[in-house]
Amino acid sequence: MKVEKIFVTGGSGFLGGALLRHLAKGDQYSLIAALRKECRELPESIRRFAFADLTADDINWHDALNQVDVVVHSAARVHVMEESAVDPLAEFRRVNVDATLNLALQAARAGVKRFIFISSIKVNGESTRPGCVFTADDVPAPVDPYGISKLEAELGLQALSTTTGMEVVILRPVLVYGVGVKANFLSMIRWLQRGVPLPFGAVHNKRSLVSLDNLIDFIVACIDHPAAANQTFLVSDGPAVSTTELLRGIAAALHSSSILLPMPVNLMITVANVVGKGAVAQRIFGSLEVDISKNQRLLGWVPPVSFQCALDATVKPFLESCKK
Repeated sequence: MKVEKIFVTGGSGFLGGALLRHLAKGDQYSLIAALRKECRELPESIRRFAFADLTADDINWHDALNQVDVVVHSAARVHVMEESAVDPLAEFRRVNVDATLNLALQAARAGVKRFIFISSIKVNGESTRPGCVFTADDVPAPVDPYGISKLEAELGLQALSTTTGMEVVILRPVLVYGVGVKANFLSMIRWLQRGVPLPFGAVHNKRSLVSLDNLIDFIVACIDHPAAANQTFLVSDGPAVSTTELLRGIAAALHSSSILLPMPVNLMITVANVVGKGAVAQRIFGSLEVDISKNQRLLGWVPPVSFQCALDATVKPFLESCKK
């Protein structure tokens, strides 16, 4: 499939912006970015399509989709730890289901050949048992409103593909880290940089992660690979790591020693549940491991960036900012 023009939503976001900057390094593609706010970090060569509200019923994507070959849809209402909406599922559906399917329908009518949807591993579920892994062909089992909304969007896109012929590629990344990462991952970097003792020296879980660079590389592979058409893929760095291994890797990237105390995991989980932080404890102590062998089998893809190199790249800007 010859691809000349690519339309990326979420152009001012963590993933969408990084993807656009990567694609703009060459002259292979003409790029259009859907932006809710101005993003000065994007190269001037990228055409901007501004919108005020992704969920507006009257939003018209016609001009942005004109002669577009591939859409990469990364814009979404993302999972949050502290939800404030009265009806979270309704809010997630407005953005992640209704707005996605509106865009996809207009894309199909405009003649777009392929629609790449950035979904979430939460469609598979929240955790895996020891010795078990999620695969792309598992029966979906989302638990929270975010995961449910992503699954509903996937099902809607697959139905739309059947009726219109537009190819749909669904990607379910695990937790993404990289330059510009925020939330808990950034907090871990700050704790370790300050030498704060952490009670995570004996956590033997298995969590799959994916670096921003590896995820972008896989998206690029899916842009025109014929075998990617109408497939669902899980995306990770490959081997899963424990929370202890992750913290030690970040400390190594910071060129500092980590103080990780071997506290009993069961005790910490109990305390977390008592203080209402059970969801946080699940992320720290639980396992979520995925199998990405399908990616190599169908597309010949293996993660190009190693775990430690990805951590080094993630931490580098943080170290540079500390020197200023």
